[in-house]
Amino acid sequence: MQVVSISSLKGGVGKTSVTTGLASAALAAGVRTLVVDLDPHADATTALGVQPGDQLDIGRMLKSPRRAKLAENVVRSSWADRTPPNGSGPAVLDVAVGSAYTGIYDRPDLGRRDLRRLSSVLAGADDYQLVLIDCPPSLNGLTRMAWAASDKVALVAEPGLFSVAGTERTMRAIQLFKQEFAPNLSPAGIVANRVRSGSSEHTYRLAEMESMFGELLLSPRIPEQANWQQIQGAAHPVHHWPGDSAKSTAGLFDDLLSNLMAAGSGLRSRVR
Repeated sequence: MQVVSISSLKGGVGKTSVTTGLASAALAAGVRTLVVDLDPHADATTALGVQPGDQLDIGRMLKSPRRAKLAENVVRSSWADRTPPNGSGPAVLDVAVGSAYTGIYDRPDLGRRDLRRLSSVLAGADDYQLVLIDCPPSLNGLTRMAWAASDKVALVAEPGLFSVAGTERTMRAIQLFKQEFAPNLSPAGIVANRVRSGSSEHTYRLAEMESMFGELLLSPRIPEQANWQQIQGAAHPVHHWPGDSAKSTAGLFDDLLSNLMAAGSGLRSRVR
C-alpha cells in the first residue's frame, strides 16, 4: 500500500481536482483506492459522488482512532458503480468522508500523539493498494497529520509567482517535518496544474520551476480545462466523461499516476 498526501500551502490551485483526477485514473486501472478527504470543506467527498450515511466521517474517526473501524465507515464512491469489473474483481474506490468536524485538528500546536491519529486510523487500510489524502491548503495540524501517515507528498502548483513561492516553502517544510517526525517521508514530486499553453507567464514560470525543482517537477503537466467544473459538478470521473478534451485529460492523469507512483514498482505495473 502506498499512502500519498496531495498538498499545497496555497488555496485555489486545483489540489482537489488533482486528487480526483488521480482517483479516476486509479479506478480505471483497477487499483484498489481509498480517498481520505481531510479538507474540512469536504469537496473531494462531493466530487466523488458520495452520499454520507450513518458511517463516521474522518473527523470522528480521528477523535477515537484506536476504536475507529475504518472498513465499516468508508463509503463506496458512485464512480465505482460506473466502472465494470476487471480481472482482479469489482472496481474499488472508497472514501473516508470529509466534514467540518476535522477543523478542530487544523491548528498549529498538535503534539506527536495527535500527529499519529491518522496513522492509527489507516492501520485498517490494508485492503487498498493506494491511499490518496486530500489535504487542506495550510500547514496546520491536518496537513502535518497527513504527512505523518504518508509515504509520499505530492505538491500541486499553478505556474504563477505566488504558487511557485508557496511550493518552495512547502518543500522546505517537508524536509523539516521529515527530520523531526517522519524520516521515511519523501516528496513524490510537484504537479503543475491549470497550465495555459498560450500564456507567456506560465511558460516563464514552468521554466523557473524546472530550474528550481529539477526532476521533482512531474510530467505531464495538467492543462486548464474549461469543462472541469462541469465534470466535478456532475460527480463524474474524467475517464467516463464524453468528448476528446476529457479523453485527453484522462490520459494525462493515467501518465501522472504512473509517474507519481514510480517508486512503488508493484503498483506501477498496474497503472501502465
